Amino acid sequence: MNGQKGLKRIVIYPNDIQLITGKKDKGARNLLKRIKKSFNKSDESFVTIDEFCIYTGLEKQDIIHLIKDL
Repeated sequence: MNGQKGLKRIVIYPNDIQLITGKKDKGARNLLKRIKKSFNKSDESFVTIDEFCIYTGLEKQDIIHLIKDL
């Protein structure tokens, strides 16, 4: 493990982004698309929690407790 106790997944989903940012579903999906484009990822690729944090400037420890299953 990478020092995160109990880390069960590394992928972030639109419902997680909604919870973190308060965006609606469409806004969360659009943010994921912008993150994928920023990291030169295909539409089918996953976005990691670390990539989300890098893109948004949020600290991982600030959002970990908000995301279910982590």
